[in-house]
Amino acid sequence: MSGCSTVKSYIPSFWDDNQAAYITSVRIDIERIDCSIAQKPQVDLVAWDLRRFVLYSEAKGSLQADVLRVVEPMVSTVKEWQTRGEGSKMYCDLKKQILTQQGERASKVILGRW
Repeated sequence: MSGCSTVKSYIPSFWDDNQAAYITSVRIDIERIDCSIAQKPQVDLVAWDLRRFVLYSEAKGSLQADVLRVVEPMVSTVKEWQTRGEGSKMYCDLKKQILTQQGERASKVILGRW
């Protein structure tokens, strides 16, 4: 039976309305980042909505491992930005671009389930 735990990690999770709404909120937060004003409050909002997604997914159980893996790069990018704090406009533009790409990939996976 020890092999069953390995198999569970390959079973994709199913559609979830809340996860779809939460990842969409994260993408909207990212889209609305304005690099000409203070970055920290904007990044904190992305982190907040991303944390809500992660906590909800973790609470659903071990079959959510696939969606949690998909958002790991976003969590890492946001944490780096929060740790650095305010950066140059170019730094902000680059981080926003990276998060936009990561968000698009995550959305395709999360919204593409059945």
